[in-house]
Amino acid sequence: MTTPAALELKKTALNATHRALKAKMVDFGGWDMPVEYPGFTPQRQGPVAGGPGPGGGVIAEHLAVRTGVGLFDVSHMGEIQFRGPGALAAVQHITMNDASRLKDGQAHYSALLTPEGTFVDDILVHKLGDNDYLLVVNAGTAEKDYAWIRQQVGGWPGVHINNYSNYYSQLAVQGPRALETLQKLTKVDLAAIKNYWFTFGEVCDMPNVLIARTGYSGEDGFEVYIPSDEPTTVTVWNALLEAGAEFGIRPCGLGARNTLRLEAGMSLYGHEISDSINVLEAGLTHWLKLDKGEFIGRDALLAVQAAGGPKRKLVALEMVERGIGRDGYEVLSLDGETIGVITSGSPAPFLKTNIALAYVPTAVAASGADVLVQVRANRVRAKQVALPFYKRAKK
Repeated sequence: MTTPAALELKKTALNATHRALKAKMVDFGGWDMPVEYPGFTPQRQGPVAGGPGPGGGVIAEHLAVRTGVGLFDVSHMGEIQFRGPGALAAVQHITMNDASRLKDGQAHYSALLTPEGTFVDDILVHKLGDNDYLLVVNAGTAEKDYAWIRQQVGGWPGVHINNYSNYYSQLAVQGPRALETLQKLTKVDLAAIKNYWFTFGEVCDMPNVLIARTGYSGEDGFEVYIPSDEPTTVTVWNALLEAGAEFGIRPCGLGARNTLRLEAGMSLYGHEISDSINVLEAGLTHWLKLDKGEFIGRDALLAVQAAGGPKRKLVALEMVERGIGRDGYEVLSLDGETIGVITSGSPAPFLKTNIALAYVPTAVAASGADVLVQVRANRVRAKQVALPFYKRAKK
């Protein structure tokens, strides 16, 4: 039976490449994406103690990024560009961070908010130049985000908004050997690019590639934006695998991407942030600039502050008894009262413990008290710990 076109999964330019590598593929936000590469064997093992063994899969990919280098296809992410004299005003109106503070070639974390101060999506904002901004949005929400943006500021004078998501392939090179790997393919001095800054340069003899020192792994690394045609994307992908071979590079799927970001305490849309969770609850106030002036969601967040703050908060949990707190499991007080829910939870491959993020009442979060997690039929004790669970050592 033929699948209706409307139900067919979207594919990145590397889809055939992932399948040739025998990746396990899954439906992720309407995209056919690799979750892991269980049969991949690196040309060489990584040089750092504590790295992955000879097997493949999520744990090996996770450890490769923590100790060497990993390569991700994140071409499913969306790219929306604002141009014109009204571009900054439009970006300021729809985002919570202060884009007026960005310098040319600088990026920052931000979010699109509802009038209630909850999340439409979390994003990265890049300042390409005066009157020119690139917003990178999540894959599963890219079309929704673009429609929402058009609704909010599409009619504003002096701003042209275009969805260029189909024009870019995005590859993420992550890990302590990411710089050495990518440096083989470009004359750009990668060491000169600071964290959350970017430049344009030649990669694999291709001019004007956006090279950003950003990522979603908790490690140093780069994200490169190249034309989305299959030959170009495959060429760069293969060149990166070859360049990183001496460091035990592995292609990495969504499974490792999730465990890496969880160890690093990074929020995931649909889990720690959503249209029913506000910024103050999510603990993302570092990027919330209430003093910049009017923006969507500001009034609601000021009202929450005036009323004494949020009634629940996101906390980090480490299991102290045997058991894994999975997404959706209930969190209970020590006397057995249900008080919250786990939004993300899994084993932490590098830390060798079981960790989770959960929403609990603000008073419980402030107390730092231990809690119980309902793991199937068992109630397993967990302790509150500081975020992030893992923080890479600074060189």
